Amino acid sequence: MARTSSSKENAQALFHSLRSAYAATPVNLKIIDLYVGFAAFTALIQVVYMASVGSFPFNSFLSGVLSCVGTAVLAVCLRIQVNKENKEFKDLPPERAFADFVLCNLVLHLVIMNFLG
Repeated sequence: MARTSSSKENAQALFHSLRSAYAATPVNLKIIDLYVGFAAFTALIQVVYMASVGSFPFNSFLSGVLSCVGTAVLAVCLRIQVNKENKEFKDLPPERAFADFVLCNLVLHLVIMNFLG
C-alpha cells in the first residue's frame, strides 16, 4: 500500500512541476500548442468516424487524416523555430518562420487536393 501512495505522490509532483513550467511558456507558444492539439483531435475524430461508419472513399479519409497530421507536424516545426529558448534558430526572425509555415502548408494542401482526385 505504501508503494501505491508513493507512486501517486510522485505522479502529483511530476504533474505539478510540468504545470508550473508550462505556466512560464509564452502565449504565442501556447496558441501553437492549442492548434497542434486541435489538428490531432480532428485526426482522431476522422479515425473514429471511419471505424464506425466505414471508409468507402478511402482516399478521402486518407487525405483528411494526412492533412491533419501534416498540419500538426508543420505547427510543431513552427513552435520549435519561434521558441526563444531554442538557440539553434536564434538568428531566424519569427516572420520568416511563419512564412515557411504558410508556404509549407500551401504545398501540403495542394498535394492533398491532388490526391483527392
